[in-house]
Amino acid sequence: MIILGIDPGSRITGYGVINNIGNKNEYIASGCIRMKDGDLADRLNQIFDSVTQVIEMYSPQEFAIEQVFMAKNADSALKLGQARGAAIVAATQQSLDVYEYAARSVKQAVVGKGSADKSQVQHMVSRILKLPGLPQEDAADALAIALCHSNTRAGLVKMAGVSGRSQGRWR
Repeated sequence: MIILGIDPGSRITGYGVINNIGNKNEYIASGCIRMKDGDLADRLNQIFDSVTQVIEMYSPQEFAIEQVFMAKNADSALKLGQARGAAIVAATQQSLDVYEYAARSVKQAVVGKGSADKSQVQHMVSRILKLPGLPQEDAADALAIALCHSNTRAGLVKMAGVSGRSQGRWR
């Protein structure tokens, strides 16, 4: 199961792609989509186009993204929400189901502490995926979102006692 995690931002959007095989997660790719200067509409279009390219390149079966949280100010939260929207539309246009996770839940799943800082997330993502070094912060956050989804998905499947798949969806 290939999972794409997205850490949205109006200036930098991180992405992380992992392959979940049983109870193991393998690193596939990660990176940052850096927006060119321009107005917000141009940057949102860049997010949409870039996330679409990532989806086409790695063919994920599931898409996970961080939920909006109250940023430093309302304007920042609105821009973050619009960046999320552009990424979500890219996913839905490619027929992917969208799963959303709160930042605290992602940190809890990866670090074991919902108040973990970015360096702790980077370190744990690197260890969990056996990376040779630390990924860039936004890419590490995106990988953490993908790992959180993988862990959540595995827990739900285990609780439900599911042993098979039908038509690409878990029952």
